[in-house]
Amino acid sequence: MKIKRLSTQDAGFEAELKALLAFETAQDDSIDQVVANILKDVKARGDAAVLEYTNRFDKTNASSLAALEIPQAELQAALNGLPVAQREALQAAADRVRSYHEKQVMQSWQYTEADGTLLGQQVTALDRVGLYVPGGKAAYPSSVLMNAIPAKVAGVQELVMVVPTPNGEKNPLVLAAAAVCGVDRVFCIGAQAVGALAYGTETVPQVDKIVGPGNAYVAAAKRRVFGVVGIDMVAGPSEILVISDGKSHPDWTAMDLFSQAEHDELAQAILLSPSAEFLDQVEASIARQVVEMPRQDIIRTSLQNRGALIQVKDLAEAAEICNYIAPEHLELSMDDALAFSKQIKHAGAIFMGRDTCEALGDYCAGPNHVLPTSRTARFSSPLGVYDFQKRSSLIMVSSAGAQTLGKIAATLAYGEGLQAHARSAEYRLK
Repeated sequence: MKIKRLSTQDAGFEAELKALLAFETAQDDSIDQVVANILKDVKARGDAAVLEYTNRFDKTNASSLAALEIPQAELQAALNGLPVAQREALQAAADRVRSYHEKQVMQSWQYTEADGTLLGQQVTALDRVGLYVPGGKAAYPSSVLMNAIPAKVAGVQELVMVVPTPNGEKNPLVLAAAAVCGVDRVFCIGAQAVGALAYGTETVPQVDKIVGPGNAYVAAAKRRVFGVVGIDMVAGPSEILVISDGKSHPDWTAMDLFSQAEHDELAQAILLSPSAEFLDQVEASIARQVVEMPRQDIIRTSLQNRGALIQVKDLAEAAEICNYIAPEHLELSMDDALAFSKQIKHAGAIFMGRDTCEALGDYCAGPNHVLPTSRTARFSSPLGVYDFQKRSSLIMVSSAGAQTLGKIAATLAYGEGLQAHARSAEYRLK
Protein backbone atom coordinates (compact mmCIF):
# COMPACT_ATOMS: atom_id res chain seq x y z
CA MET A 1 0.00 0.00 0.00
CA LYS A 2 1.08 3.57 -0.61
CA ILE A 3 0.50 6.32 1.91
CA LYS A 4 1.24 9.94 0.92
CA ARG A 5 4.61 11.35 1.99
CA LEU A 6 4.66 15.14 2.17
CA SER A 7 7.09 17.75 3.39
CA THR A 8 6.37 21.31 4.43
CA GLN A 9 9.45 22.30 2.42
CA ASP A 10 7.95 21.05 -0.83
CA ALA A 11 6.61 23.58 -3.31
CA GLY A 12 2.85 23.45 -3.25
CA PHE A 13 2.64 21.85 0.20
CA GLU A 14 -0.20 24.10 1.32
CA ALA A 15 -2.29 23.17 -1.71
CA GLU A 16 -1.58 19.47 -1.13
CA LEU A 17 -2.60 19.73 2.52
CA LYS A 18 -5.79 21.57 1.63
CA ALA A 19 -6.67 18.89 -0.93
CA LEU A 20 -5.92 16.16 1.61
CA LEU A 21 -8.26 17.71 4.17
CA ALA A 22 -11.06 18.42 1.70
CA PHE A 23 -14.16 16.46 2.51
CA GLU A 24 -17.43 16.96 0.69
CA THR A 25 -19.94 17.57 3.46
CA ALA A 26 -22.86 18.22 1.12
CA GLN A 27 -25.37 15.45 1.56
CA ASP A 28 -26.53 13.10 -1.14
CA ASP A 29 -29.65 14.54 -2.81
CA SER A 30 -31.26 11.13 -3.15
CA ILE A 31 -30.78 10.38 0.56
CA ASP A 32 -32.09 13.81 1.47
CA GLN A 33 -35.24 13.31 -0.59
CA VAL A 34 -35.93 9.90 0.95
CA VAL A 35 -35.45 11.37 4.43
CA ALA A 36 -37.66 14.37 3.65
CA ASN A 37 -40.48 12.08 2.61
CA ILE A 38 -40.11 9.86 5.68
CA LEU A 39 -40.09 12.85 8.05
CA LYS A 40 -43.19 14.32 6.39
CA ASP A 41 -44.96 10.99 6.68
CA VAL A 42 -43.97 10.49 10.33
CA LYS A 43 -45.15 14.01 11.17
CA ALA A 44 -48.51 13.34 9.49
CA ARG A 45 -49.23 9.73 10.51
CA GLY A 46 -47.27 9.28 13.73
CA ASP A 47 -47.11 5.75 15.10
CA ALA A 48 -48.50 4.15 11.93
CA ALA A 49 -45.73 5.59 9.76
CA VAL A 50 -42.94 4.77 12.21
CA LEU A 51 -44.22 1.20 12.57
CA GLU A 52 -44.47 0.74 8.80
CA TYR A 53 -40.91 1.95 8.17
CA THR A 54 -39.50 -0.06 11.05
CA ASN A 55 -41.07 -3.30 9.85
CA ARG A 56 -39.87 -2.59 6.30
CA PHE A 57 -36.30 -1.45 7.01
CA ASP A 58 -35.48 -3.70 9.96
CA LYS A 59 -37.44 -6.71 8.67
CA THR A 60 -39.50 -6.97 11.82
CA ASN A 61 -43.20 -7.77 12.19
CA ALA A 62 -44.21 -5.71 15.20
CA SER A 63 -47.94 -5.16 15.62
CA SER A 64 -47.61 -1.80 17.36
CA LEU A 65 -45.03 0.79 18.30
CA ALA A 66 -45.58 -0.07 21.94
CA ALA A 67 -44.35 -3.58 21.13
CA LEU A 68 -41.04 -2.04 20.02
CA GLU A 69 -40.35 -0.55 23.44
CA ILE A 70 -37.87 -2.50 25.55
CA PRO A 71 -38.94 -2.73 29.21
CA GLN A 72 -36.55 -1.77 31.98
CA ALA A 73 -36.48 -5.36 33.20
CA GLU A 74 -35.00 -6.46 29.87
CA LEU A 75 -32.29 -3.78 30.09
CA GLN A 76 -31.39 -4.94 33.59
CA ALA A 77 -31.40 -8.57 32.49
CA ALA A 78 -28.97 -7.72 29.69
CA LEU A 79 -26.66 -6.11 32.25
CA ASN A 80 -26.92 -9.04 34.65
CA GLY A 81 -26.30 -11.49 31.81
CA LEU A 82 -22.99 -10.01 30.68
CA PRO A 83 -19.76 -11.88 31.41
CA VAL A 84 -18.27 -10.51 34.63
CA ALA A 85 -15.30 -8.90 32.88
CA GLN A 86 -17.56 -7.04 30.43
CA ARG A 87 -19.95 -5.92 33.15
CA GLU A 88 -17.12 -4.63 35.33
CA ALA A 89 -15.44 -2.85 32.39
CA LEU A 90 -18.74 -1.20 31.42
CA GLN A 91 -19.36 -0.03 34.99
CA ALA A 92 -15.78 1.22 35.42
CA ALA A 93 -15.98 3.20 32.19
CA ALA A 94 -19.36 4.66 33.20
CA ASP A 95 -18.00 5.70 36.60
CA ARG A 96 -15.03 7.48 35.03
CA VAL A 97 -17.18 9.25 32.43
CA ARG A 98 -19.64 10.33 35.12
CA SER A 99 -16.89 11.60 37.44
CA TYR A 100 -15.38 13.72 34.67
CA HIS A 101 -18.67 15.21 33.53
CA GLU A 102 -19.81 16.08 37.04
CA LYS A 103 -17.11 18.76 36.98
CA GLN A 104 -18.75 20.42 33.95
CA VAL A 105 -22.07 21.32 35.54
CA MET A 106 -22.83 25.03 35.06
CA GLN A 107 -24.18 26.94 38.05
CA SER A 108 -26.68 29.76 38.29
CA TRP A 109 -25.36 33.09 39.54
CA GLN A 110 -26.53 36.62 40.26
CA TYR A 111 -25.29 39.93 41.63
CA THR A 112 -26.90 43.12 42.88
CA GLU A 113 -25.74 46.55 41.79
CA ALA A 114 -25.42 49.54 44.11
CA ASP A 115 -28.87 50.87 43.18
CA GLY A 116 -30.53 47.54 43.96
CA THR A 117 -30.79 46.19 40.40
CA LEU A 118 -30.30 42.41 40.26
CA LEU A 119 -28.70 40.72 37.26
CA GLY A 120 -27.78 37.11 36.79
CA GLN A 121 -28.08 33.81 35.00
CA GLN A 122 -30.35 30.86 35.77
CA VAL A 123 -29.21 27.44 34.54
CA THR A 124 -31.77 24.71 33.89
CA ALA A 125 -31.60 21.28 32.28
CA LEU A 126 -33.47 20.23 29.14
CA ASP A 127 -36.69 18.38 29.95
CA ARG A 128 -36.38 15.48 27.52
CA VAL A 129 -33.59 14.28 25.22
CA GLY A 130 -33.54 11.66 22.47
CA LEU A 131 -30.48 9.47 21.95
CA TYR A 132 -29.90 7.65 18.67
CA VAL A 133 -27.60 4.62 18.94
CA PRO A 134 -26.47 2.52 15.96
CA GLY A 135 -27.78 -1.03 16.22
CA GLY A 136 -27.31 -4.52 14.90
CA LYS A 137 -23.76 -5.77 14.48
CA ALA A 138 -22.31 -2.23 14.41
CA ALA A 139 -23.28 -1.64 18.02
CA TYR A 140 -21.44 0.81 20.23
CA PRO A 141 -22.18 0.72 23.96
CA SER A 142 -19.54 3.44 24.39
CA SER A 143 -21.85 5.79 22.45
CA VAL A 144 -24.55 5.19 25.05
CA LEU A 145 -22.18 6.11 27.88
CA MET A 146 -20.85 9.25 26.19
CA ASN A 147 -24.28 10.63 25.30
CA ALA A 148 -26.47 9.46 28.16
CA ILE A 149 -24.22 10.16 31.14
CA PRO A 150 -23.67 13.89 30.54
CA ALA A 151 -27.43 14.27 29.93
CA LYS A 152 -28.21 12.60 33.24
CA VAL A 153 -25.52 14.58 35.07
CA ALA A 154 -27.04 17.77 33.65
CA GLY A 155 -30.38 16.83 35.18
CA VAL A 156 -32.35 15.87 32.06
CA GLN A 157 -35.67 14.52 33.35
CA GLU A 158 -36.29 11.91 30.65
CA LEU A 159 -33.85 10.26 28.26
CA VAL A 160 -35.39 8.34 25.36
CA MET A 161 -33.05 6.02 23.47
CA VAL A 162 -33.75 4.61 20.02
CA VAL A 163 -31.75 1.79 18.49
CA PRO A 164 -32.48 -0.20 15.31
CA THR A 165 -32.65 -3.97 15.70
CA PRO A 166 -32.33 -5.40 12.17
CA ASN A 167 -33.96 -8.82 11.96
CA GLY A 168 -34.79 -8.42 15.63
CA GLU A 169 -31.12 -8.54 16.60
CA LYS A 170 -30.52 -6.79 19.93
CA ASN A 171 -27.04 -6.12 21.21
CA PRO A 172 -26.84 -7.00 24.92
CA LEU A 173 -23.93 -4.62 25.56
CA VAL A 174 -25.94 -1.67 24.23
CA LEU A 175 -28.95 -2.61 26.36
CA ALA A 176 -26.69 -3.12 29.38
CA ALA A 177 -25.13 0.30 28.83
CA ALA A 178 -28.62 1.82 28.82
CA ALA A 179 -29.28 0.19 32.18
CA VAL A 180 -25.98 1.43 33.63
CA CYS A 181 -26.70 4.99 32.46
CA GLY A 182 -30.29 5.10 33.72
CA VAL A 183 -31.90 5.58 30.30
CA ASP A 184 -35.64 6.00 30.90
CA ARG A 185 -37.16 4.51 27.73
CA VAL A 186 -35.73 2.48 24.83
CA PHE A 187 -37.40 1.87 21.46
CA CYS A 188 -36.21 -0.51 18.72
CA ILE A 189 -36.51 2.00 15.86
CA GLY A 190 -34.03 3.11 13.17
CA ALA A 191 -33.49 6.40 11.31
CA GLN A 192 -37.24 7.14 11.14
CA ALA A 193 -37.05 7.54 14.92
CA VAL A 194 -35.44 10.95 14.38
CA GLY A 195 -38.80 12.13 13.05
CA ALA A 196 -40.67 10.43 15.88
CA LEU A 197 -38.46 12.11 18.48
CA ALA A 198 -38.60 15.50 16.78
CA TYR A 199 -42.37 15.68 16.22
CA GLY A 200 -43.67 13.20 18.78
CA THR A 201 -46.15 10.40 18.02
CA GLU A 202 -48.89 8.70 20.00
CA THR A 203 -46.27 6.47 21.64
CA VAL A 204 -42.89 8.21 21.25
CA PRO A 205 -42.69 11.49 23.19
CA GLN A 206 -41.39 14.65 21.55
CA VAL A 207 -37.93 15.61 22.79
CA ASP A 208 -36.08 18.90 23.04
CA LYS A 209 -32.77 17.70 21.60
CA ILE A 210 -31.51 14.69 19.62
CA VAL A 211 -27.96 13.43 20.06
CA GLY A 212 -25.96 10.42 18.97
CA PRO A 213 -24.18 9.07 15.88
CA GLY A 214 -25.75 7.41 12.87
CA ASN A 215 -25.52 6.65 9.17
CA ALA A 216 -26.12 9.07 6.29
CA TYR A 217 -29.90 8.80 6.70
CA VAL A 218 -29.71 9.66 10.40
CA ALA A 219 -27.40 12.60 9.66
CA ALA A 220 -29.74 13.90 6.96
CA ALA A 221 -32.73 13.55 9.28
CA LYS A 222 -30.98 15.41 12.09
CA ARG A 223 -30.13 18.25 9.69
CA ARG A 224 -33.76 18.54 8.64
CA VAL A 225 -35.30 18.57 12.12
CA PHE A 226 -32.80 21.08 13.53
CA GLY A 227 -34.80 24.09 14.63
CA VAL A 228 -37.77 21.98 15.65
CA VAL A 229 -35.40 20.37 18.14
CA GLY A 230 -31.75 20.89 18.96
CA ILE A 231 -29.08 18.48 17.74
CA ASP A 232 -25.56 17.80 18.96
CA MET A 233 -23.75 17.99 15.61
CA VAL A 234 -23.63 16.40 12.18
CA ALA A 235 -20.35 14.57 12.44
CA GLY A 236 -18.05 13.68 9.56
CA PRO A 237 -15.59 10.76 9.34
CA SER A 238 -13.23 10.01 12.23
CA GLU A 239 -9.85 11.77 12.31
CA ILE A 240 -6.55 11.44 14.12
CA LEU A 241 -3.48 13.63 13.94
CA VAL A 242 -0.32 12.40 15.63
CA ILE A 243 2.58 14.77 16.31
CA SER A 244 5.75 12.91 17.25
CA ASP A 245 9.22 14.14 18.13
CA GLY A 246 10.63 11.03 16.43
CA LYS A 247 11.42 9.19 19.68
CA SER A 248 8.19 7.19 19.83
CA HIS A 249 7.84 3.50 19.01
CA PRO A 250 6.94 3.27 15.30
CA ASP A 251 4.69 0.25 15.85
CA TRP A 252 2.68 2.14 18.50
CA THR A 253 2.33 5.12 16.19
CA ALA A 254 1.26 2.99 13.22
CA MET A 255 -1.39 1.25 15.31
CA ASP A 256 -2.66 4.60 16.62
CA LEU A 257 -3.15 5.67 12.99
CA PHE A 258 -4.96 2.37 12.33
CA SER A 259 -7.26 2.99 15.30
CA GLN A 260 -9.09 5.69 13.36
CA ALA A 261 -8.50 4.39 9.84
CA GLU A 262 -10.36 1.17 10.70
CA HIS A 263 -13.58 3.09 11.38
CA ASP A 264 -14.36 4.01 7.81
CA GLU A 265 -12.82 4.27 4.35
CA LEU A 266 -13.27 8.05 4.65
CA ALA A 267 -11.53 8.29 8.03
CA GLN A 268 -8.36 10.36 8.15
CA ALA A 269 -5.03 9.55 9.86
CA ILE A 270 -2.07 11.94 9.61
CA LEU A 271 1.37 11.89 11.23
CA LEU A 272 3.59 14.96 11.63
CA SER A 273 7.24 14.63 12.63
CA PRO A 274 10.49 16.51 12.02
CA SER A 275 12.30 13.16 11.67
CA ALA A 276 12.37 11.65 8.18
CA GLU A 277 13.90 8.50 9.66
CA PHE A 278 10.96 8.10 12.04
CA LEU A 279 8.47 8.57 9.19
CA ASP A 280 10.31 5.82 7.29
CA GLN A 281 10.03 3.53 10.32
CA VAL A 282 6.31 4.19 10.70
CA GLU A 283 5.72 3.62 7.00
CA ALA A 284 7.48 0.26 7.25
CA SER A 285 5.48 -0.64 10.35
CA ILE A 286 2.23 0.22 8.59
CA ALA A 287 3.10 -2.13 5.74
CA ARG A 288 4.07 -4.91 8.16
CA GLN A 289 1.17 -4.62 10.62
CA VAL A 290 -1.73 -3.92 8.26
CA VAL A 291 -1.75 -7.52 6.99
CA GLU A 292 -2.58 -8.67 10.53
CA MET A 293 -5.64 -6.44 10.89
CA PRO A 294 -9.14 -7.95 10.46
CA ARG A 295 -10.31 -4.62 8.95
CA GLN A 296 -7.25 -4.22 6.74
CA ASP A 297 -9.23 -3.41 3.59
CA ILE A 298 -10.86 -0.42 5.29
CA ILE A 299 -7.52 0.66 6.79
CA ARG A 300 -5.75 0.43 3.43
CA THR A 301 -8.40 2.49 1.65
CA SER A 302 -8.46 5.12 4.38
CA LEU A 303 -4.69 5.53 4.56
CA GLN A 304 -4.17 5.52 0.79
CA ASN A 305 -6.91 8.05 0.05
CA ARG A 306 -6.87 10.36 3.05
CA GLY A 307 -3.80 9.50 5.14
CA ALA A 308 -0.38 11.16 5.11
CA LEU A 309 3.06 11.11 6.71
CA ILE A 310 4.31 14.70 6.79
CA GLN A 311 7.81 15.89 7.59
CA VAL A 312 7.84 19.26 9.33
CA LYS A 313 10.72 21.65 9.96
CA ASP A 314 10.28 21.44 13.74
CA LEU A 315 7.62 20.89 16.37
CA ALA A 316 6.65 24.56 16.38
CA GLU A 317 5.72 24.22 12.72
CA ALA A 318 3.79 21.05 13.59
CA ALA A 319 1.72 23.07 16.07
CA GLU A 320 0.90 25.63 13.35
CA ILE A 321 -0.23 22.91 10.95
CA CYS A 322 -2.26 21.26 13.69
CA ASN A 323 -4.10 24.50 14.40
CA TYR A 324 -4.96 24.73 10.70
CA ILE A 325 -6.15 21.11 10.53
CA ALA A 326 -8.13 21.41 13.82
CA PRO A 327 -8.27 17.61 14.22
CA GLU A 328 -10.92 15.63 16.03
CA HIS A 329 -8.27 13.62 17.93
CA LEU A 330 -4.73 14.89 18.50
CA GLU A 331 -1.96 12.75 19.96
CA LEU A 332 1.17 14.50 21.22
CA SER A 333 3.71 11.69 21.31
CA MET A 334 6.71 13.54 22.68
CA ASP A 335 8.66 14.65 25.73
CA ASP A 336 6.83 17.25 27.86
CA ALA A 337 3.61 17.00 25.89
CA LEU A 338 1.74 19.04 28.51
CA ALA A 339 3.93 22.07 27.88
CA PHE A 340 3.62 21.64 24.11
CA SER A 341 -0.17 21.44 24.37
CA LYS A 342 -0.25 25.15 25.24
CA GLN A 343 0.57 25.84 21.58
CA ILE A 344 -2.57 24.02 20.44
CA LYS A 345 -5.65 26.18 19.91
CA HIS A 346 -7.85 23.94 17.80
CA ALA A 347 -8.43 20.24 18.53
CA GLY A 348 -11.38 18.21 19.75
CA ALA A 349 -9.39 16.19 22.29
CA ILE A 350 -5.67 16.33 23.07
CA PHE A 351 -3.96 13.09 24.12
CA MET A 352 -0.63 13.88 25.77
CA GLY A 353 2.35 11.58 26.19
CA ARG A 354 3.47 8.35 24.58
CA ASP A 355 1.24 6.16 26.79
CA THR A 356 -1.94 8.09 26.00
CA CYS A 357 -3.44 6.39 22.98
CA GLU A 358 -6.63 7.79 21.51
CA ALA A 359 -8.46 4.48 22.06
CA LEU A 360 -8.48 5.11 25.82
CA GLY A 361 -10.48 8.27 25.20
CA ASP A 362 -13.00 6.34 23.11
CA TYR A 363 -13.94 4.10 26.00
CA CYS A 364 -12.90 4.94 29.49
CA ALA A 365 -10.51 7.85 30.12
CA GLY A 366 -13.42 10.08 31.13
CA PRO A 367 -13.72 12.99 28.68
CA ASN A 368 -16.37 12.71 25.99
CA HIS A 369 -15.59 10.95 22.73
CA VAL A 370 -18.24 12.89 20.78
CA LEU A 371 -15.94 15.43 19.14
CA PRO A 372 -16.02 18.02 16.35
CA THR A 373 -14.77 16.77 12.96
CA SER A 374 -13.98 18.22 9.54
CA ARG A 375 -12.09 21.22 10.97
CA THR A 376 -15.07 22.31 13.07
CA ALA A 377 -12.88 22.19 16.19
CA ARG A 378 -11.97 25.73 15.13
CA PHE A 379 -15.31 26.85 16.56
CA SER A 380 -16.94 23.98 18.43
CA SER A 381 -16.26 21.71 21.39
CA PRO A 382 -16.71 18.14 22.62
CA LEU A 383 -20.16 17.05 23.76
CA GLY A 384 -20.62 17.73 27.44
CA VAL A 385 -23.02 18.49 30.26
CA TYR A 386 -23.32 22.04 28.92
CA ASP A 387 -25.05 20.65 25.81
CA PHE A 388 -27.93 19.50 28.02
CA GLN A 389 -28.23 22.68 30.04
CA LYS A 390 -29.46 26.09 28.98
CA ARG A 391 -29.22 29.59 30.43
CA SER A 392 -31.89 32.16 31.16
CA SER A 393 -30.88 35.75 31.88
CA LEU A 394 -32.15 37.27 35.13
CA ILE A 395 -33.01 40.99 35.23
CA MET A 396 -34.76 42.71 38.13
CA VAL A 397 -34.41 46.49 37.87
CA SER A 398 -34.92 48.58 40.98
CA SER A 399 -36.88 51.82 40.91
CA ALA A 400 -33.62 53.73 41.23
CA GLY A 401 -32.01 51.67 38.50
CA ALA A 402 -34.92 52.36 36.16
CA GLN A 403 -34.13 56.08 36.32
CA THR A 404 -30.67 55.52 34.86
CA LEU A 405 -31.38 52.64 32.50
CA GLY A 406 -34.64 54.18 31.28
CA LYS A 407 -32.89 57.28 29.96
CA ILE A 408 -30.19 55.22 28.22
CA ALA A 409 -32.74 52.84 26.68
CA ALA A 410 -35.05 55.63 25.54
CA THR A 411 -32.23 57.54 23.87
CA LEU A 412 -31.10 54.46 21.94
CA ALA A 413 -34.69 53.43 21.09
CA TYR A 414 -35.49 56.85 19.60
CA GLY A 415 -32.27 56.52 17.60
CA GLU A 416 -33.56 53.25 16.16
CA GLY A 417 -36.99 54.72 15.46
CA LEU A 418 -38.75 52.44 17.96
CA GLN A 419 -40.98 54.85 19.82
CA ALA A 420 -42.90 52.24 21.83
CA HIS A 421 -39.62 50.93 23.23
CA ALA A 422 -38.67 54.45 24.26
CA ARG A 423 -42.06 55.30 25.78
CA SER A 424 -42.11 52.00 27.67
CA ALA A 425 -38.81 52.92 29.33
CA GLU A 426 -39.88 56.55 29.91
CA TYR A 427 -43.03 55.53 31.75
CA ARG A 428 -40.79 54.31 34.59
CA LEU A 429 -39.01 57.64 34.91
CA LYS A 430 -40.08 59.81 37.86
